[in-house]
Amino acid sequence: MNSIPTIDEQADRIFAWRRGFNASWLIDLGIKLNLFSELAAHPDSALPALAARLGLDLWHLEVWCKTAVAFEILDATPTGGYSLAPHMDKVLASPGHPRYIGGYVQLGTDYASADFLALRTAFRTGEYAPFQGRDERFSSHVADATFGLQFLAARQILPGIDFVKTQLAAGGALLEVGPGSARLLLMLAKIFPAARLVGVDIDPTGVGVARAAVTQANLSTQISIIEGSVDDAISAGPFAAVVMVEVLHEIQQALRAGVVAACFRALMPGGWLVIVDETYPETAAELRAPLAQFAVQTAFEELHWGNIIPTQSEQTTLLAAAGFGAPEREVMGAGFTILKAQRPAV
Repeated sequence: MNSIPTIDEQADRIFAWRRGFNASWLIDLGIKLNLFSELAAHPDSALPALAARLGLDLWHLEVWCKTAVAFEILDATPTGGYSLAPHMDKVLASPGHPRYIGGYVQLGTDYASADFLALRTAFRTGEYAPFQGRDERFSSHVADATFGLQFLAARQILPGIDFVKTQLAAGGALLEVGPGSARLLLMLAKIFPAARLVGVDIDPTGVGVARAAVTQANLSTQISIIEGSVDDAISAGPFAAVVMVEVLHEIQQALRAGVVAACFRALMPGGWLVIVDETYPETAAELRAPLAQFAVQTAFEELHWGNIIPTQSEQTTLLAAAGFGAPEREVMGAGFTILKAQRPAV
């Protein structure tokens, strides 16, 4: 039985959360003022030289650096300078690295802060501002925040399914629902140069970002981006795999069954639907489980987006209703769920 916390322990918990708020804004400043990238390029930087290179006020910079040392983001060096703490170069100074978290932090500072303010009214009116239709910076932050999952899907999950690997290597097709900035498709194009790759999205902003990325990579002959629903992409198939990375929970509940059913129709017999997403707890006890924490946080942070995280029962019901068999389920990392469901071969 868990012991009852003391008042001091409860107060300490609140102080820790408040400290996390400050840490988020410190990281935001570090990214936007190029402090992390500069410290990655010039370890053991003395404050006057760092301030001069970036055109920053020395006093503000000194307080930022000392606070970052307290948060264990920076290390103070024996010479009196500052360097990034171990691995912070990848975590905070390397967009495009699979462990980069800067985009996730900036989703909070650039967008969640305003969304939380809007909730003061939304709690009374029920209004929400959906994921779609925001600006390109938002799309960029989402791409950075989800890149690690896309990297995992491209390098491990999809090639780990024998049917998918064989089909794509032989020139088969794959469909990504909600491709964002097309990073997953661009990675797959290198891994499977013979494959036909298609992305479909209802968000015009996201479609524009994805198409620009494909054009810049000179891969327009291999990758096509369609604006519309999954049904609009079916004619480009049939597909050996349909993949959704952090997309299912962004689809309105009333539309999910139709989208999953369309994914089933888009697949060739024996093809696989791969979903990487969160799974919301179903009981009060599960709400405090360590692996449930990211899903719980996401549900609250995206409350003003209108997003509802599906439970395991809801996920299973959606897949079964579309015609899929029992899914393979795996939980990884901070609590992300990998679902793999196969369309029957006959």
